[in-house]
Amino acid sequence: MRWRRPGLLLALSMVAPLALAGCNRTPEEPAPQIRPVRTIVTEQRSTGDSVSLTGHVEAKNEASYGFRIGGRLVERLVNVGDHVAPGQVLARLDPANEQNELRSAHAAVTAAQSQLGLARNDYQRQRQLHDRGFAARAVYERAEQALKAAESGLEDAQARLKLAQDRLDFTELRADAAGTVTARRAEPGEVVGAGQPIVQVARKDGRDAVFDVPAQLLQQTASDPTVIVSLASDPAVTAKGRVREVAPQADPVTRTFAVRVGLIDPPEAMRLGTTVIGRVSLDSGPVIEIPASALTRADGEPAVWVVDPDKKTVSLRRIEVLRFTPSSVEVYGGLQADELVVTAGVQALHPGQEVRLLGTQP
Repeated sequence: MRWRRPGLLLALSMVAPLALAGCNRTPEEPAPQIRPVRTIVTEQRSTGDSVSLTGHVEAKNEASYGFRIGGRLVERLVNVGDHVAPGQVLARLDPANEQNELRSAHAAVTAAQSQLGLARNDYQRQRQLHDRGFAARAVYERAEQALKAAESGLEDAQARLKLAQDRLDFTELRADAAGTVTARRAEPGEVVGAGQPIVQVARKDGRDAVFDVPAQLLQQTASDPTVIVSLASDPAVTAKGRVREVAPQADPVTRTFAVRVGLIDPPEAMRLGTTVIGRVSLDSGPVIEIPASALTRADGEPAVWVVDPDKKTVSLRRIEVLRFTPSSVEVYGGLQADELVVTAGVQALHPGQEVRLLGTQP
C-alpha cells in the first residue's frame, strides 16, 4: 500500500484541473429569435367627413333696457314675446319727484327772467346818465356787472330747467329699435336703481345659431366654413350660415367654445329659442388609416411599430391620431405613405428586433 499511494495522488492531481476547466466553460448564446408579423402598406387619403351639432337660435343683438335714474316702478307695459316698435314705452317710474323739480325749475327761470329785466333797465338808465355826465363811472360799472350776473343767472336757470325736463322724460323707458321682448327683470312696485335691467329685447336685425363646439373640432374645421342649419323638429327647413364669432375662452364646465353662426335669410320658422342642427364639413387634410390592432403606446402616447424594409427590423414611432373607430385609427401625423406598419404581433416586439413578414396587405 505504501508504494501505491504516491501513484494515486499523482493521478488525482492530473484529473482535477481538467474537471475545473470543464466547469468554467461559457455556454453558447442562442441565435436571435425572428418573430413573424403581419403588416400593411400605408396610404394617404383625403377625408370628406362632416359633423353635426345641436344648438339653438338667438338674436344677433340683444339689449337690456334700464332707466337712467332710480325710482319706484309703477308700470311695465310689455311682457315676454311682445313685439315692440322704436319709441314705444316699455315701463314707467313714479314721476312725482321729477314733476316737482320741473315746476321748481320753471319758477326759477321766471324769476331769473324778471331779474334780468330789472338789471337791463337799470343798466340802460345808468349808461344814458353816464354818457351825459350825470352819473359816476362806478355806478355805471356796478349796473353793468349786475346785468351780466342776471344774464348768467338766467342761463343757469334754463339749464336746470332742461335737466329737470330730461329727468321727467327719463321716468319713461322707451325702445330705440324694433324687436321682441325675451326677458323681464323687474315687476311693478319694485324700487329700481339707475341702469338696472327692466326688460331684455332681441332686436330684429339678424339671428344667430349658437353651438357648443369642442376645441379639437375647431382645429379640424376650415377657417370660413359654410354651415347648413336645419330645424331639429323639421329637417326640411334649412338655412345657410357663416361663423360670426368664436368665444375666446372655453366654458369652465364643458370645456367647449360657444360659436355663433350668423344665419343668412333665415325662414320664419327659425324663431328665437328653437333647437337647430348645424352641419359642417371637416378640413382634416390627408390622413392614413390603419387597423386598430396596430396601435400600441410609447410613454403613454399612441405609437406603432414600423418595419425597415431593408434590415427587416422594427422601430417604435409615435403618431398623432385624428379619430378612433372600433376597427380602425385615422392618423394625421407621424406616418408617411408607403411605410410598413405591423398589424399583428405588436405585443411581443422590442426596438431593433428582426422580423419575418407573413403577409403584407395593401
